[in-house]
Amino acid sequence: MTLEIGTTASRTKTITEQDIEYFARASGDTNPVHLDDAYAARTIFKRRIAHGMLTAGLISAVLANDLPGPGTIYLSQTLQFKAPVYPGDEITATVELTAYRPDKRIATFRTVCTNQDDRIVLEGEAVVIAPKTAQ
Repeated sequence: MTLEIGTTASRTKTITEQDIEYFARASGDTNPVHLDDAYAARTIFKRRIAHGMLTAGLISAVLANDLPGPGTIYLSQTLQFKAPVYPGDEITATVELTAYRPDKRIATFRTVCTNQDDRIVLEGEAVVIAPKTAQ
């Protein structure tokens, strides 16, 4: 695969109640805003929300599987959480190559997650080491 500035890749996933519960168990983040309907109803969100890092994990899936693909190594990721993600939301994670240093295989990507209404819920920048198969 050739890494060209402007190349994009995306993945879409519906965030389920089970995803949220599994993420809480795996991460240890049992904040009741994610798990307790009565508690979440009293927050600014008015209902339970998905973990921000669960949503961010969708970016990792695109980088690892699609662009640049298997063998990718994360170096850094910035994140700005723009809107809540609720159970049942369909989230599309998109990465766009914005810079590439072929001598070091260092790739920089704009990262964005949007919901089913095309609202940005998360954005940031990822820096990775691309696999040797990506040039």
